[in-house]
Parts: sequence; C-alpha cells; structure tokens
Amino acid sequence: MKYHYQNQGTCSQAIDFEIDAHGILHNVVFYGGCNGNLQGISKLVEGMKVEDVIAKIGGISCSGGPTSCPDQLAIALKQACKSAK
Repeated sequence: MKYHYQNQGTCSQAIDFEIDAHGILHNVVFYGGCNGNLQGISKLVEGMKVEDVIAKIGGISCSGGPTSCPDQLAIALKQACKSAK
C-alpha cells in the first residue's frame, strides 16, 4: 500500500513510501531536506521490515531538536501500521 506523510519539525516537508503485504518497506522518497543524506536513508531502509526500521531510526534528533527526518519516517511508519489495522 502507498502512503504519504507530511513531516513536522524538519527541513524535509513530506515522505512517500510503500509497505507490501509482508510488512516490507519500499520506494521511500523524501521531499525537501538534505538530498544526499535522505537518498542514503531511502536506500538503506529499502527492503527492510517496517518494525526494524522503526526500531533503528525512531527517536533520532537533529541539531538538538525533538525530531529529525529519520524520526519522521519512523513516526510515519507507525501511523501507517495503525491505519492498516
């Protein structure tokens, strides 16, 4: 299933991603933000189980702030899992 998430508190504005029927993450695209770093995150999480991605990147902060682009992806994945139930 395809999802779109509007980021809050980061320099990237939004994230698109897909979760397949087996709970595997695909096609993560960040809009705005630090292009190279966010492309790297997208490549690193491709094909991972959603719960593993959440565990690895959830809670990361950026420049001392309360969230970060990776944390926003984890939040988006949590919301997608809740809405799928």
